[in-house]
Amino acid sequence: MEIYNTLTRKKEKFVPREEGKVGIYVCGPTTYNYIHIGNARPLVFFDTVRRYFRYKGYQVKYIQNFTDIDDKIINRALEEKADPLKLAERFVAEYFLDADALNVERADVHPRVTEHINEIVALIARLLEKGNAYVVEGNVYFDVTSFPGYGKLSRRSFEEMLSGARVDVDPRKKNPVDFALWKAARPGEPSWESPWGPGRPGWHIECSAMSLKYLGNNFDIHGGGMDLIFPHHENEIAQSEAATGEPFARYWLHNGFITVNEEKMSKSLGNFFLVREVRKKVPPLVLRFFLLSTHYRSPLDFDEDKVAAARKGWERLKNSYLAVGEALRLRTLRPPASNRDREFLENIRRLRRQFEEAMDDDFNTALAIAFCFDLAREANTYLNQETVPAEDVLRQTRDLFVDFGSVLGLFKIRDGEISVSEEEREEHSELVGPLVELLLQVRQEARSKKEWAMADRIRDGLKELGIIVEDTPQGARWKRAPRI
Repeated sequence: MEIYNTLTRKKEKFVPREEGKVGIYVCGPTTYNYIHIGNARPLVFFDTVRRYFRYKGYQVKYIQNFTDIDDKIINRALEEKADPLKLAERFVAEYFLDADALNVERADVHPRVTEHINEIVALIARLLEKGNAYVVEGNVYFDVTSFPGYGKLSRRSFEEMLSGARVDVDPRKKNPVDFALWKAARPGEPSWESPWGPGRPGWHIECSAMSLKYLGNNFDIHGGGMDLIFPHHENEIAQSEAATGEPFARYWLHNGFITVNEEKMSKSLGNFFLVREVRKKVPPLVLRFFLLSTHYRSPLDFDEDKVAAARKGWERLKNSYLAVGEALRLRTLRPPASNRDREFLENIRRLRRQFEEAMDDDFNTALAIAFCFDLAREANTYLNQETVPAEDVLRQTRDLFVDFGSVLGLFKIRDGEISVSEEEREEHSELVGPLVELLLQVRQEARSKKEWAMADRIRDGLKELGIIVEDTPQGARWKRAPRI
């Protein structure tokens, strides 16, 4: 497996810190609003990374935090005349509603900043002890000049960093690019006690403290959106490595931005889409499919036509799986024997290898989805042949659909099968007719050869599935049995 490491700007062979185990930390949302589609992309992508490692047999420890105290939360709370901590708690709950709909599995731990103040204070104290930080009027700042490697992730020059820092000039800092580890309390804001007086943590120190607590030094993968490379992840590296004396994370993965109709998403342009609103028009699993349909490091443009195309693609995969399931439930199957059966089983094995090769190449979900379509095409071709399908072939096809769907999270999996609602099965009913007609042709051939047992088996099997066959002078007719 090769992964593109933002730190080195190249693909590297993945070698975990501990054989057979993977530790992943992903920066989660600041809980002052519903998540938008830009938030959804890293949530879906890193959930897929976790799923694939698990598919490969790794034991995965996945951590995704919530920033539940921040200037944005405080400002939103002031607007709503609400308690900041209660407001954050409300949007944590709203996050889970959207994440569950997108089939994003819960992290092993969802640490919250407000529950880890002791760890944050201890980490800041260590930085002060080592001379990497300083106190000014109850605020604690990290001294970037004390860390020689500062800038190695973003590869920004000192002049570029100064340009970014001028937006928030603070005369109390030794250097404009020094960043806050602890912010002194201000009237009316939540605060916690510390050796430097009451206050609250700075943004960057939070993720360092929580990731080090749950994953330890030099853990495997740290992820997030490209917008976090600087300053957030740059600052995490500086403070963490200064405190521990060891490399912080082994691999840094960052997903690309989302544009809307080829324009940057922003509230001022009116093209800012919340997942909660998108879900009213687009099935959430279709949105997940869309988010994975482009390689994670490439920009992704969100527009109605592309989402509509994603919906057609997702439904095509679902319908192909349903057709395989319908054929299995008809029970008029035989053991694999023909050359076509053997050829199809070899194609199944080839598609599994190709799917894994795509995912092994820096998690190329776009190519992996292409192999899902290859599987659907092969399955449809096999089902459309005139001979009765082989049971083992269909079962292996179904299992591959389930594995592909499970890794990419494109379908909900329950009891080893893709979970499909009764409504979705009804939508799929247009495929049932051709399948029944095909079986009736096979039944007629059996009757003409006086193979009465086979003909009766097909008729009885269809009856069990709610299909009534009536023999008339004009040929066999069928209808659905009335529901009771």
